[in-house]
Amino acid sequence: MHQYDYIITGSGASGLMLAYRMSKDPFFNKLSILIIDKAKKDVNDRTWCFWENSIGEWDDLVYKSWNTILFKSDFFKKEIPLGSYSYKMIRSIDFYKKLRKSLHSKSNITFIKDRVEQIKDEETFVSVNTSTYQYKANKVFNSIDFKKSFENQTEYPVLLQHFKGWFVETDVDVFNASIATLMDFTIQQKQNTRFMYVLPLSPKKALFEYTLFSKNTLSNDAYESELSAYIKNRGILKYKIYEKEEGVIPMTSYKFWNHNSKNILHIGTVGGWTKASTGYTFRNTTKKTKHVIDFLKKESDFRNFRKKTRFWWYDLLMIDVLTKDNHFGSKLFSKLFQKNSVSNVFKFLDDESSLIQEVRIILSIPPLKFIKAFLKRSFKI
Repeated sequence: MHQYDYIITGSGASGLMLAYRMSKDPFFNKLSILIIDKAKKDVNDRTWCFWENSIGEWDDLVYKSWNTILFKSDFFKKEIPLGSYSYKMIRSIDFYKKLRKSLHSKSNITFIKDRVEQIKDEETFVSVNTSTYQYKANKVFNSIDFKKSFENQTEYPVLLQHFKGWFVETDVDVFNASIATLMDFTIQQKQNTRFMYVLPLSPKKALFEYTLFSKNTLSNDAYESELSAYIKNRGILKYKIYEKEEGVIPMTSYKFWNHNSKNILHIGTVGGWTKASTGYTFRNTTKKTKHVIDFLKKESDFRNFRKKTRFWWYDLLMIDVLTKDNHFGSKLFSKLFQKNSVSNVFKFLDDESSLIQEVRIILSIPPLKFIKAFLKRSFKI
């Protein structure tokens, strides 16, 4: 049984980013680190997008960025300049290549391609069982969801952000590559929160993504028929689909951190690092991995890593509201962007706003549903 100081299970964004931060910090130079994943991560299996103020840590990997976004609904429509912010896209293959190349140069870091089947905290060490071997570690960072515990509870509602995307290419110039459509709610809502997300990559290329916040996913044909109809309604009749992507992201304020043990820290989506109210994970992961590094230098008990904040409460109330009235998302986001500066909206959604900014945002959205949700949560009314 091989033993390591740290084992990271899963080499997606959270696992690779954490290992990368460890590799750059002299504190970890003499500590052995094992990364286990069933996949090589040598294909572009997803796209990460996020807004960011000014220059960012990952700017050398940004595939495309936009300084203006378009918001559309039956209530509100506007092209919104982002000021000092940019909306940025990173293709996962570029991220994987850069970080894996850097990590392979470190003699204390090992990659193993295998399927992790079980992780167990044995008090003095952690055992990690794969399909072929058993490993030991002092600490484990896990990004694999073995139990899906958030699905088997009722205290914290779970919505799914599910989507299907087409990367399309046309024969002629049809796209304004300087404006990203963040949300287009003018499609049929069908008693859900549904929108189109359009990222033009060039005058001839764009990503069209049909996205829903709802309890249940759709059939593949349902996603594709909506995408086809939307593109046709934009007057685009001739195009080819050169790449597809899809995903299902849990949106919930479920207390994922309760599953952390003394020696096992759950990271990424399984650690609750996905922003519950938006489904965005990459920017949160950038911040959380920094917090993990700081934590490791000061403490050893992972049960102390996460605490609730007021932003956790904001997300909880929003998910409560959208679970009860799933069609309300279009109006909610319309008021959010109509009544507030985009910088304040981004700060709020990034958990970086001040109390004064949060009060203004709360007052800008229809209050009754949130008041009812707050009373129900606080007093079990």
